[in-house]
Amino acid sequence: MIQATITMKLPPQKSGEALRIFKAITEQCLDEPGCLSCHIYGDLQEKNVFMLKEVWRSEEDLNLHLRSDEYRNLLLILELALEPPEIRFDTISSSTGIETIEKARDFIVGGGRF
Repeated sequence: MIQATITMKLPPQKSGEALRIFKAITEQCLDEPGCLSCHIYGDLQEKNVFMLKEVWRSEEDLNLHLRSDEYRNLLLILELALEPPEIRFDTISSSTGIETIEKARDFIVGGGRF
């Protein structure tokens, strides 16, 4: 799996327009083959800072997305950023769930040990 994350700060007067484009991008992204998730987040502490987070099944699926017309719209938004956006592509080789917390804290959920 590959997680793509873009964090950007936009001019206040462009935030509404950018959110409309983000919404369209996330809806289209979810319909693309290999897209496992796609979400846009707003920073609660710093206005007009947004993060787009996508998870892709494979590098091939991600590359198809990066070459799509929809992604071109995202690149146009990046040009509006007040600062250089932070762009990351992270490969995820494994993931765990609550068992990691249980192991670290030596307790069992629902079992009374904490």
